[in-house]
Amino acid sequence: MENATLEKQTESMQKKPYKRRLGDRADGRLLRTLYPMNKFMPYIMRTRNDACNQFADSIDMTETDPYIRAKVKEGKVNFSFLHVFLAAYVRTLAKRPEINRFVSGNRIYARNNIVVNMTIKTTLSADAPDTCIKVYFEPNDTIDEVYEKFNAAVQAVKDASETKSDKESGFDKTARILAGLPRFILLPVIHLLTFLDNNRLLPQAIIGVSPFHGSLFVTSMGSLGIRPVYHHLYNFGNLPIFVSYGNKRMELCLDEQGNVQKKRMIDLKVVTDERICDGYLYASAFKTIRTYLEHPQVLDQAPDVIKEDID
Repeated sequence: MENATLEKQTESMQKKPYKRRLGDRADGRLLRTLYPMNKFMPYIMRTRNDACNQFADSIDMTETDPYIRAKVKEGKVNFSFLHVFLAAYVRTLAKRPEINRFVSGNRIYARNNIVVNMTIKTTLSADAPDTCIKVYFEPNDTIDEVYEKFNAAVQAVKDASETKSDKESGFDKTARILAGLPRFILLPVIHLLTFLDNNRLLPQAIIGVSPFHGSLFVTSMGSLGIRPVYHHLYNFGNLPIFVSYGNKRMELCLDEQGNVQKKRMIDLKVVTDERICDGYLYASAFKTIRTYLEHPQVLDQAPDVIKEDID
């Protein structure tokens, strides 16, 4: 099952839903009909850290916890809030593709794919090395398909580690080569890669293994037993959103009748690149994600309509 899912993901990565035109990149198409203000902002806020906005929200787990337990009973091993979050994010992009844009070289692009990055341990031990996985999704994926694709990517890394395979992932191989360079060589290499990236010349082979290129980076602080942090964005690459979520906690809330109820909550912390779209679109997307997280049953079915970003 894992190998078949990985093959399906590879095919998805190779799909080109549009004809590439002058000004497009290997991982995105240039948006040519943006309002002048949108086009202007990347020249004022030239880096992602210049353009960082921070957002926090809390998710009511009243319906989500039973939903997760039901999925586990169905046989979905290790099904968790992470899978619900990923499915909610993917479904939101079907309605709000604007948050899948990115800025590179002072230009705004619509990303070709939905690419989620995450750092994981190769084995469940404190001294195990970290590696980064990139998982490709489609906007019409159901939560079951999201679960299969993500778990297949994780399992492939764990299988290689458990069998002590000499076959490194593309990320690990690239990181090892770069880390082995002397400092006086490594710094110019990074400058060169940044120049190539900003000028649409960075090869897809590098973009495909880079943890700094993608739609979203997500990290679970809950697995460490702490609340989420506001994680910075990276100036290298083009990641526009970083999401961190924490462990479950109890909170006393008032219902519509004014009665006190104890609810289980999960906190989210989000850092965004504000240049890719306006505040209204971000707010709409965050509210949509929260709705899906608190009422995940709708994620069992594919979306009726998938919205395309502007030209």
